[in-house]
Amino acid sequence: MIVSTKGRYALRVMIDLAQHIEDGYVPLKEVAERQGISEKYLEAIIKLLVENGLVSGIRGKNGGYKLLREPSDITAWDVISVTESDFNAVACLSPGAPVCDRARICATLPMWMDFNEELKSFFGRYTIEGLAGTASGETALQK
Repeated sequence: MIVSTKGRYALRVMIDLAQHIEDGYVPLKEVAERQGISEKYLEAIIKLLVENGLVSGIRGKNGGYKLLREPSDITAWDVISVTESDFNAVACLSPGAPVCDRARICATLPMWMDFNEELKSFFGRYTIEGLAGTASGETALQK
């Protein structure tokens, strides 16, 4: 359970789009240049963000990408949960995992379930707006 490069870069893309929200559709090439990330790699990441309703894109001369919701309404969890295929503390809680024979008597299962909820809650406290504001000295945590 490690946030992958894909998850970290997706957050950077979302923050960049928030910081340039007034520009309308932002070309992926510009995001890649500002963030120092391969445009080819960002294409795979942006595809996930589009498919999950976080950004929209248009092709063409004035094409690019923009956020579909206000940066204050998008949490770090919203982004991480679409980029990480399995973000569970233990395998038995992963989507599609076989039912564990010990689930009814497992002394640690409630702890792992609680940990997963705490993780989701932790990332849910950080908004893209708050993270984007850290560049100007604001706090990232939005209560």
